[in-house]
Amino acid sequence: MRRVLFLTGALVLAGCRNDMHQQAKITPYRESTFFADGASARPLPDGTVARGFLNADAALYRGQGPDGKFVEKIPVPLTRELLLRGQERFDIYCSPCHGRTGEGQGMIVQRGFKRPMSYHIERLRAERAGYFFDVMTNGFGQMSSYAAQVPPDDRWAIVAWIRTLQASHNMPREFLRKEDEEQLNSAASESSPSSPSKKSSLPPSSSETK
Repeated sequence: MRRVLFLTGALVLAGCRNDMHQQAKITPYRESTFFADGASARPLPDGTVARGFLNADAALYRGQGPDGKFVEKIPVPLTRELLLRGQERFDIYCSPCHGRTGEGQGMIVQRGFKRPMSYHIERLRAERAGYFFDVMTNGFGQMSSYAAQVPPDDRWAIVAWIRTLQASHNMPREFLRKEDEEQLNSAASESSPSSPSKKSSLPPSSSETK
């Protein structure tokens, strides 16, 4: 019996090897005499892309068209869900500086931070959609990049909400229902009692500008 136990123990001990613990390997940043540059870590081959980060769609991931210029239109379907998501993300990340209406009167501006441009100036109303995406991705002026905080899909949602804010300040009358126009005109007349002859606070319709 003792001989059986002894043989069993010997077999078990023979199976306990440290090859996996003492294997020949190179830990990160260790020097190596094998390569001419003395570094164990090797440079990546040209064109290497990390798994899941190909981002081949330039319009979706960089806001650029085939000509390298910013895309004019948002390259994702415009839905109610997209706008609501854009409003939520805008209020979280953008409103501290730009304000919830996009006029550049956010809370930190009220406390002394430099005021950003209003989204409602003519230059920004005329900018392409890709421009706003690029600013969020790479930063601009005193604004740093928000690429780490806001993924591409949410950046486009924010662009959609910026366009919504711009439209709210410059909506032609032909796009409004009659009751909406009457309500806006009534509110404008109540806020300007000194000018009762003012007909409308809305931009002129396209037919009036011809």
